[in-house]
Amino acid sequence: MRRDLYDDALTLREAREKYFVANAFGLDGGYSLDWVDVKVGPIPLRIPNTAGRKRAVRFHDLHHALTGYRTDFRGECEIGAWEVATGCADHWAAWFLNLSTIGSGLLFAPGDVWRAFARGRRSGNLYRATFDDALLDRRLGDVRRELRLAEPAPAARAGDGVAFAGWSLAGLALLLIQVVASPLVVPIIALRSRLAPAPPARPRS
Repeated sequence: MRRDLYDDALTLREAREKYFVANAFGLDGGYSLDWVDVKVGPIPLRIPNTAGRKRAVRFHDLHHALTGYRTDFRGECEIGAWEVATGCADHWAAWFLNLSTIGSGLLFAPGDVWRAFARGRRSGNLYRATFDDALLDRRLGDVRRELRLAEPAPAARAGDGVAFAGWSLAGLALLLIQVVASPLVVPIIALRSRLAPAPPARPRS
């Protein structure tokens, strides 16, 4: 199990800064960019950085620091499954992107996706929190304990398997739709992205 561990004594703000540096995401994590580079497995893509994605990714990045899941392909599949299991509230961009990673992850790392999902069924996340300075100034260890991330994940139950099966079907269905629609959608996005300035940060996985 590969995890990026951040000290419990750090504030969320400090942990996020270290996370940005470690992943070469720039000083603000790319939040201000209109387009961002992402990687779907080995395939680099540039996608529009919509208002919905900007709103969700602020919490998503904090979740990386809290859970230790990495930003490579496997890590994004893990955190996508974890976030779906904990619930993305009204962050529709997060639902879409996370379900997409579940669909992809089931093809290449099903065991990791399942374990992350089962962990999420016993923990919480920040998607229902208010993103402000008070949140960023909280200690990582305190938030981990509050979200039930400080202790080892308990054994999965039968209900977790049923929920996982349902969300897996949703993720695979969304992946299939994306594959079918890609001959039309990808050229349009590629054409629009060519007109956008290249972001300074490296591609997100």
